[in-house]
Amino acid sequence: MSFRLQPTPPARPNRCQLFGPGSRPAIFVKMAASAADVINLDLEDSVAPSDKDSARENVIKAISDIDWGTKTLSVRINGLDTPYWYRDVVDLMEQAGNRLDQIMIPKVGNAADIYAVDALVTSIEAAKGRSKPITFEVIIESAAGIAHVEDIAAASPRLAAMSLGAADFAASMGMATTGIGGTQANYYMMHEGQKHWSDPWHWAQAAIVAACRTHGVLPVDGPFGDFSDDEGFRAQALRSATLGMVGKWAIHPKQVTLANEVFTPSEEAVAEAREILAAMEEAKAKGEGATVYKGRLVDIASIKQAEVIVRQSEMIAGS
Repeated sequence: MSFRLQPTPPARPNRCQLFGPGSRPAIFVKMAASAADVINLDLEDSVAPSDKDSARENVIKAISDIDWGTKTLSVRINGLDTPYWYRDVVDLMEQAGNRLDQIMIPKVGNAADIYAVDALVTSIEAAKGRSKPITFEVIIESAAGIAHVEDIAAASPRLAAMSLGAADFAASMGMATTGIGGTQANYYMMHEGQKHWSDPWHWAQAAIVAACRTHGVLPVDGPFGDFSDDEGFRAQALRSATLGMVGKWAIHPKQVTLANEVFTPSEEAVAEAREILAAMEEAKAKGEGATVYKGRLVDIASIKQAEVIVRQSEMIAGS
């Protein structure tokens, strides 16, 4: 490993991020009572232009009035290419109180986008004497965003998480699909006369994970549009988890349970991780750098993998 150690990402549960439009305040209490780790109150795509002002007012009121428990409370502002975003930031920072944890910045194309929001947030924090710094989550939704993904991941110490927004990303890339996440009918290979479907989002997810892990940011998978397809959601979530992502969006309440199921280490996985750590401790006591566990070689790298699983389990249990 480089002498510049890989920074540790924020220690918070992030298995599921539940989204709800700011224009539908009637659902906020149900969102607060859900099992999602992160709540994203949305001012952007799910809110019509005519409802932007009222949605912002709804969200600001709800942040203070509703008991959100220990969840990470995040608001998705409008994009920097709109006339709404600056008012979103100013009103949230000046009126929402200290319960707000995070601002989600959509359609980020380069590090300067983060700088712009960071400068405004920092000024208002100083002016208002805010005691709890706001964190950021960004969404990679364009060709520019994925091309500059590492610069974006390093753009601000406020950056806590990064997600892939599949729908806008597909449009920006000119992908021939209207699906949001999941496998696509025409993205397949032929082998011995049989079709085999691969994952068109894999390369972008891997790029996001690499950038995030390099800079201590949580990588999160975005939406899965067909909320009637539980198995499709579970399959994509499992692929994302295998790549190193820590959680996934839920655009429907039923997806919360599925995301939590996938991104919570199983009892079997935790037990095996603890056994690997114990086996390596025994090997170290003998002056050995590796040992055999259940017929396979485990070494120092295995310790790091096992520690990730154990830490994640303990963090979820503690929440």
